[in-house]
Amino acid sequence: MTDAIVVGAGPAGAAAAIGLAHAGAKVLLLERTRETGDALCGGFLSWHSLARLAALGIDRAALGGQQVARVRLFAGSRRSETRLPQAAMGVSRRRLDTVLQAAAVAAGADLQRGVHATTIDGAAVQTRDGTTLTAPALFLAAGKHGFRGFPREPAPWQQRDPVMGLRLRLPHHPALDRLVGDAVELHLFDRGYAGLVRQEDGSANLCLATHKSRLDDASGDPAALLRTLGAAHPMLAERLAFADWSQSIDAIGHVPYGWRTADTAPGLFRLGDQAGVIPSLAGEGMGLAMASGHAAVAAWRRGGGDAAPAFQRTLAARMTRPFGIASAVWRTGENPRTAGGLTSLAAAFPSLVRWASQATRIPGD
Repeated sequence: MTDAIVVGAGPAGAAAAIGLAHAGAKVLLLERTRETGDALCGGFLSWHSLARLAALGIDRAALGGQQVARVRLFAGSRRSETRLPQAAMGVSRRRLDTVLQAAAVAAGADLQRGVHATTIDGAAVQTRDGTTLTAPALFLAAGKHGFRGFPREPAPWQQRDPVMGLRLRLPHHPALDRLVGDAVELHLFDRGYAGLVRQEDGSANLCLATHKSRLDDASGDPAALLRTLGAAHPMLAERLAFADWSQSIDAIGHVPYGWRTADTAPGLFRLGDQAGVIPSLAGEGMGLAMASGHAAVAAWRRGGGDAAPAFQRTLAARMTRPFGIASAVWRTGENPRTAGGLTSLAAAFPSLVRWASQATRIPGD
């Protein structure tokens, strides 16, 4: 008999599967993709995330990522650079998910790929091919993908102008290495921001969070938007000079940044982006994913599936402060009237940047 079904084998689902298997549970881990791809977001691992990986038995050397020691902020002609409280890492989601999934299998989880869960009804998971799977505990970790019956409603102001996620991978180049170095960069612009970090193969992951109206201004063409941004922001243009424009620009729509939920049913643990979506400029998406997986397993060990509602309420409460701070910084950074002031403040008071870096982490148990 299966003790637990985990839907989604990204960082949240894999972390939960590892913990459940280590606790002696018979775990079925379902993943919709047949091969591990490179998810749009999640190229930055904070020191908190690296510690959580170590607790799962994964050494940072196994990831082979790029060390990140500082955060660099750009707004127009203004810039700041601050050393992070501790060393972080840039690594692709393909590498991270591959390592986590292998650890889940090694722990004893049954990973089944190409299984597209469509509906959760009570203790049952229905798949696209009509199969019904049941277990006493279900762990929903489907990432940013919408899941039938579990709406994630952003704030009203976001509904009027939804947030889009865009990603372009910049190929490795020695000049790009020198420009970015050991930093994670945030380039602020009107109605959005771009994050840039180097990854294990030397390429750089450029992720944008921008409102749909900004993309509409570029006739809905992501490449045209990037070129427009480059023309207006010289530091971003320097990085885009190394872009391979023949590569596709990945996109995801209606990202509900700031949303979180305290609601669930007995037996159903909601993890990662299915529990809350922290603004990506905080760099805590992977930390939230793994923290939620760890906390859900701890709750399950104490009370089985009946512990799910209390777990969900506690997790939502733990997310309140970091989500609030990250959302305030995001709104300030994407407003052209305040972005420059934010950058100047960061340059004048590096301790504030380090405080925000710590305050936007999801607290541990």
